[in-house]
Amino acid sequence: MKYTIFFPLVLLLSGLVKAQPVNVKKAFTGAEEQVQFMLKKIAPLDTANAKLVSPRTYEKGELKLVPSRDWTSGFFPGVLWFLYEYSGDQQWKEAAVHFTAKIEKEQYNTGTHDLGFMIGCSAGNAYRLTSGPEYRKVMIEAARSLSKRFNPVTGVIRSWDHNKDKWEYPVIIDNMMNLELLFEATRLSGDSSFYKIAVSHANTTLKNHFRPDFSSYHVVDYNPKDGSVRSKVTHQGYSDGSAWARGQAWALYGYTMCYRETRDKKYLRQAEQVANFILRNKNIPADMVPYWDFDDPGIPNVSRDASAAAIISSALYELSTYSKKGKELRSSSDKILRSLTEKYTSKPGENAGFILAHSTGHKPANSEIDVPLVYADYYYLEALLRCKRLTEGKKL
Repeated sequence: MKYTIFFPLVLLLSGLVKAQPVNVKKAFTGAEEQVQFMLKKIAPLDTANAKLVSPRTYEKGELKLVPSRDWTSGFFPGVLWFLYEYSGDQQWKEAAVHFTAKIEKEQYNTGTHDLGFMIGCSAGNAYRLTSGPEYRKVMIEAARSLSKRFNPVTGVIRSWDHNKDKWEYPVIIDNMMNLELLFEATRLSGDSSFYKIAVSHANTTLKNHFRPDFSSYHVVDYNPKDGSVRSKVTHQGYSDGSAWARGQAWALYGYTMCYRETRDKKYLRQAEQVANFILRNKNIPADMVPYWDFDDPGIPNVSRDASAAAIISSALYELSTYSKKGKELRSSSDKILRSLTEKYTSKPGENAGFILAHSTGHKPANSEIDVPLVYADYYYLEALLRCKRLTEGKKL
């Protein structure tokens, strides 16, 4: 089937295609200063028996740390691994090893679908950068744990176990991100069952999660007995029919990653169409950092989501290396990354050391609105590293 990706004339006229990449060196210098400040803030709490092990946000004047079982626990170790990858400085490696060790026990956690975030971003980056066999074992065991949440009848990995009065077998678009752990586990172990589960989940999600305009629902609830769809709703977006910004970012990143791992063209087409929905959306701001939900009727007087922007930027850099519209996609990513760097970074010593400000976590629950979030920092640094590699003519 032929398809076309359209980029609005207003973006072309605004100079989007000519956008220049950011000064990565300067951006990383600022990031290092912030994370150094954060490490000092965490130091008094970093004890052997501490239950709170990883920073998540800075809200209402308080630095909030989470236990290893929290879905965001792996991002801070990942931030430290990215700083080590960029600089080669052993201090960052030592810190990364230290904080990664605090998350490793979650490899046995079968009560969450977020092991890709928790283990992939921590031990996954550790293995990628050090080839340490201990991290390889953690990755494979985590994939085994994640696989136990797969139901061959529904064809997807169950996301949540809570709110059983609402849903029978809920699957959220975020879950696409955890498939990378399964693909990696097949490479590391030779066990193709992980790969097959990932493909089944990606295919079923592609079939059921998307609207005709290629925007994504947040939650699809399945009947675990026959695999039929019970409902399509939201939990963190404005409404069941709206396009929650971070959900669209997860979809873009997830299908770009799935194309990388499988080379199945339907995943590439899906990623391109999701990118098209985001980039040509009538409510995308001039600086390309989206409002928390593309369909909030209060736009423009609503909060932004820098975390969604960082995820989108990182995904677009990778997608640009596969797509025939690569130049436009890369230029869009450059503009997003420049906006984040110039307008959304914390001032030195602010926000308890988080790098980016102005993210939105869960607005319907009145939680984490216009605050820094650790996963925004993670994908921002990943986007910077990808920008650097592409600028140098290297592969991602």
